[in-house]
Order: sequence, then C-alpha cells, then structure tokens
Amino acid sequence: MKLAKSIAVTIAVSTATLLVSSVVVAETPREAAVKVGKLLAQDLKQDSADNPQADDEIFLKRAMLDIIGRLPTPEEAISFAIDPAEDKREKLVHRLLKTDEFGSNWARYWRDVILYRRTEERALLASQKLEEFLTQQLNSDTSWDKIATAFVTAEGDVREEGATALIMAQSGQPEDTVAEISRIFMGIQIQCAQCHDHPTDRWKREQFHQLAAFFPRVAVRPVREGEKRSFAVVSQDRFFSRPSNNNNRYRGTSEHSMKDLEKPEERGKVMTPVLFTTGESLRIGATDDSRRESLAKWMTSENNSWFAKAYVNRIWAELVGEGFYEPIDDIGPDRDCSAPQTMDYLAEQFVANDYDVKWLFETITATDAYQLRSQRRRNYDETPFQANCNQRLRADQLFSSLISVLGVEEPGAREFNRQGYSARFSARNLFNTAFGFDPSDPRAEVKASIPQALLMMNSPIISRAISARSDTGLGRLLRQIDDDEELITELYLRAYSRAPTDEEVKICTGFIKKIGNRGEAFEDILWSLINSTEFQYRR
Repeated sequence: MKLAKSIAVTIAVSTATLLVSSVVVAETPREAAVKVGKLLAQDLKQDSADNPQADDEIFLKRAMLDIIGRLPTPEEAISFAIDPAEDKREKLVHRLLKTDEFGSNWARYWRDVILYRRTEERALLASQKLEEFLTQQLNSDTSWDKIATAFVTAEGDVREEGATALIMAQSGQPEDTVAEISRIFMGIQIQCAQCHDHPTDRWKREQFHQLAAFFPRVAVRPVREGEKRSFAVVSQDRFFSRPSNNNNRYRGTSEHSMKDLEKPEERGKVMTPVLFTTGESLRIGATDDSRRESLAKWMTSENNSWFAKAYVNRIWAELVGEGFYEPIDDIGPDRDCSAPQTMDYLAEQFVANDYDVKWLFETITATDAYQLRSQRRRNYDETPFQANCNQRLRADQLFSSLISVLGVEEPGAREFNRQGYSARFSARNLFNTAFGFDPSDPRAEVKASIPQALLMMNSPIISRAISARSDTGLGRLLRQIDDDEELITELYLRAYSRAPTDEEVKICTGFIKKIGNRGEAFEDILWSLINSTEFQYRR
C-alpha cells in the first residue's frame, strides 16, 4: 500500500513538473518577431530571403492599407519620411492599431468572411450590425476567443445583434452552421465529411454529425412587428413528442440525427455532441445553452491548437501575402505546413498572449517577412516567404482610399423599404458589389473584371469627384496650388504615397501644355492615377 502511494506521489510530482516546464512564456511583439525570423530560417533551411527590405514609402503605404484600410495622406507620408527615429515603423503600427479605423477595416474583412458563403440571402439584413459589432469588439481589444464565443452562442434579432450573422447566414441549419464554424474558427473544412468520410483528411462522417449535434436546438424565426420584417436566432429547448425533421429551422429539433444513406426515409442515428479535434463531449439531452457554450469553450481552449493556428495562418496570409497553409481555411493534421516551427511558435504565443489580436498584428508587421519588398506570387516549386506578395485591394480598402485621394466625404447610405424589409444603398455597397471577393479564396484566383473597369472609368460617382469644379477636392487643390509640378507631386503623394519620378513629371507637364486647359488636364491626370495598377494593388 505504501509503495502504491509512493508511486502515485512520484507520478503526480512528475506530471506537475512537466506541466510547469511546458508553460509558454508570453513574449513581446519585438521578441516574438526576432524568434519568428530565426525559426523561419530553420524551416526554410536558409539564413535570409534574397530580397531587400521595403523602403519607408512602401512600408507606410503597406501598413496603413493593411491595418486601417486606406492610403496615407500627403501629410502622413511626409511626416513619416522625415522622422529620424529608428523604431518609427514599430511606433507607426502601434499608433494605427489604436485608431477607430483599425476596427472598421477588419470588421469589414470578417463581415465578408462570414457572409460571402451564406446560404440565406436575407442574412444581408444582419450586415450592418455585424460590422458595427466587430468594429466595437476589435477597437475595445476584445480577445479573439471571446469574439468567436459570441458568434457560437449568439441569440436575438439579426438587425440588432451582430453576432447572430453567422448562424443567420446558414439559416440556422446545423450542418451548414458547424461547417462554417469549423472552417472560419479552426481552419478545417469538415463539411467534406457530411455524406462520407473525408476523402483527404482523417475526419469521419460520424465526427461531422457529432459536431452538428451541438446545434439542433437553434431556430431562426421570422420577426414581424408592424411594418418591420426581420429574423431572430432563438434557443429552443423543449423536447418534441415525436421525432422531428433535422431541417425544421423555424422551431429547431430536440436532437441531431445522422441519416443512414441506404435508408434515407428513416430518422437515423441520434448523435452525441462531440468536438472532433479534442474528443470532448456532452450527453444527449443537454440544453442548447450547454451545448453551444461548451462548444465555444472547448473550441477556443488552448487544448485545441487549431483555433489559434487558424487565426494566425489567416492573418499572416493577409499581411505577408501567403499562408503557412494554403488555402488559408483548409488546414489540419493531414495538410502540409510550409514553415511548421514558425507556425507552431506563433500559435503558442498567440495563446500565451491571451488571444490578443493586436499583439499578433504588431508581431507580424515587425518581422522581416512582412517588411521585405513585394514581388509577384511565387511558383509552387519556389521557396516561400521570399517577398511580401503584391495583391489586389479589397473593395473596402479601394473605396476608402478613393475617398482619401479625392478629398471627399463618404456619401451617406440611403434606406429603401420593400415589403417590410429595408435595404441600404451606398456608394461603398456599389463598390463592394463590383470589387468584392471572398477573403478566404486564394488571392491568386482574384481577378479583375470588366464591370470593375467600367465602374472606375465611367461611374458618375467617380466623374463628379474628379471634376475640377470649385466644390471638389481637385477644384480646391487647383485654387490652392498654382505651380503645376507641385500639384503633380501632391496628386502622386495622395494616390501612390510617393513623389513622382522625373520622367513622370515630364510626361504630366507635357500633357498639361498639350491640353491647354489646366483643370481639364489635371482631371485626366487624376483619373489615370486612380485607374492604374499601382493604385489598385497593395505592394
């Protein structure tokens, strides 16, 4: 008996020592960025990338587009250029992360991630509140695990509770909802196991339906209050006197069943809620609150490494131009990681820093990988992370940059009401329709289109804004700046965040003389700048 106790104590002490030694110490962004550089060199088996660091002009433009979604003003460009501080890049990023623009820029990014793959078009009713919710959360330094939890456990009117957008986007359908939760928050596309075992991953069909078993008691119901039309995500916990169809989304179902594919007319096997990545489970009959709260807790736990890895991989890809895993929402134990030590370290540090979103931005932007000059996307057989990749601006980045360059206020949205459902029309929405794309898609697949070109070249909105009339941004500049070369420089700083080359000045001044009308010539110059590849891409 004494021997057994001694062995038990020894095992307990050894286990405790192991746990203490395995605790990850949280590091500062600067410390982490240095470590990332070393680990990346080991992963890639080379000391450094054969590519110089981006100059201050490029870094400023890149950081501002990435963090707050717009170009720097001429004043911001000049101020950064003349700042002699060695740590001015670090200070710039820190300052940008404290602005309200950070939250609104990344709220729009996540709005697109959540709504682009919607199965319910009326989910767009939640778009505005979703954006407002995310903006507030990001600017309030809410940790990523708490933001994810809000989406998983959301309830209420979709016009009032922004976190309901993810469930509303999938009509509350358990299979579609958990597929998106897995894809967005864990980077794993388990939906491929809905009808059969996953063809290229280890996940089984039963595991998919065990995940869906966290959501049968969620219903999406119509809301009618006078002329108002909306929908509400509600929690339904009453048991049904008879088996109910999995697809009755107006009142929910008591349990989720996995159909026998050979006997589709039968209810199928009732599934126990189990999180496939950790094996944690609940009993059949658990309440909706218990199911969703448990799923959120287990999914965001440090025991589930895929939660941290999914966020790190996505943000790294958006900032550097290429993820450790590609596509960015298809990761997992059976996928190849291009830099596994670096990926694991960043994910561990993200957890150690309590899922601090801004910590990750500060860390990645401080790495050599982020600060390299940009180049074309690599071929599959070339070494990754040798440059920061050129990529098209997202629709909101393009529109915000246009507003800044043209010196105009963003036009307000107009409300339209049809059959009780109101819709918002705005110039920003128009650009989102033409230039929008799913942020989860590989950037190499995002292509320019004829409607985009026509919108930029012929849109009345653009034509009015670049007019030389006295009440426009260009009109005011024409009155304030008499010297043509000085005005050319001003427009280049606004559109490209750099001064024009001597050749560009020569071409522009020659064009002004040829046209013979100063206002008309500068309208054409400004038009050509915003329709260029340099303006519409982030380097």
